[in-house]
Amino acid sequence: MKTPRLLLPALAASAALVLAGCSTTATNAAGSDGDLKVVATTTQIADLTRNIVGDVDGVTITQLIQPNQSAHSYDPSVADLTALGASDVLVINGVGLEEWLDDAIEASGFDGVTIDSDEGITIQGVEAGHEEEAAHEDEAAQEEEAGHDDEAEHDHAGGNPHIWTDVKNAEAMVATIADGLAGASTSHATDFEANEAVYSAQLAELDGWIRENVDAVPSSERLLVSNHDAFGYFTAAYGITYVGSVIPSFDDNAEPSAAEIDALVAAVKTTGVKAVFSEASINPKAADTIAAEAGVAVYSGDDALYGDSLGPADSAGATYIASQLHNVRLILESWGVTPSAVPADLQ
Repeated sequence: MKTPRLLLPALAASAALVLAGCSTTATNAAGSDGDLKVVATTTQIADLTRNIVGDVDGVTITQLIQPNQSAHSYDPSVADLTALGASDVLVINGVGLEEWLDDAIEASGFDGVTIDSDEGITIQGVEAGHEEEAAHEDEAAQEEEAGHDDEAEHDHAGGNPHIWTDVKNAEAMVATIADGLAGASTSHATDFEANEAVYSAQLAELDGWIRENVDAVPSSERLLVSNHDAFGYFTAAYGITYVGSVIPSFDDNAEPSAAEIDALVAAVKTTGVKAVFSEASINPKAADTIAAEAGVAVYSGDDALYGDSLGPADSAGATYIASQLHNVRLILESWGVTPSAVPADLQ
């Protein structure tokens, strides 16, 4: 599958006109008035950043990717590029998730500080099932070097970008973001550090709650099938067997072949999986089909998992913590388990 060039010349030209005269001048990356303009790429990154910033005066956060929007197919608008070009700090997920980032930075003229939240995190590599896609990506890269303009679909050969699904990774991401923000604006550093401490304690409590509940289930019954390969870090962290995904790809825009669907149906029947989970930002049609063929329940709609994206403000996945609580509750329910009470600090 080919994806169109994200930033067409007309879009870049429009952005250049809007951005003419914009620049970031300041000490420690903050504007001359002491304000700090932050742009965060994904819904998860924006939420982690908001919890660090809190209600600190003079700091604004612009979130590029919106709820239930795929990070893989996101195409920045002129308004997005304008916000990026005027910002002091850009906070990203990393691991190649923001495939559009280099084009966006070039078109916007952004020259501020970039905080890559994957710093120090052990990245899961491309699994055996992705070797063919990785080879395709390598071939596409060679074509690009030869002067081809088309961008080939890519499956993150550098590793699995869904690092936030392990809460311990989210804690590390928060520490990295907080350090970066403190370095970008020393006048706000104390506030950022205080907010980080409070939020990190909540994440540690969340991690403990998940482990307590998952550990109570026999390991042979901890089975998961999701819409796409977004939960590798989650399943590894909490001792869950990942039976397979409807879309056998890190990219939620890919499509399963008939053979892949048949193989997953067979795996569901063989292992005794009781449910197939769709994801809130992905069309549930394929998940519905596989669940029906395998004779198991399907979780979709309001009961879908939050994977690549958080949900809107009025949803069960409006924040990172809320999305994790929602996902774990539903997974436990599919195993026939009632979770323990959620700690008051997380409600």
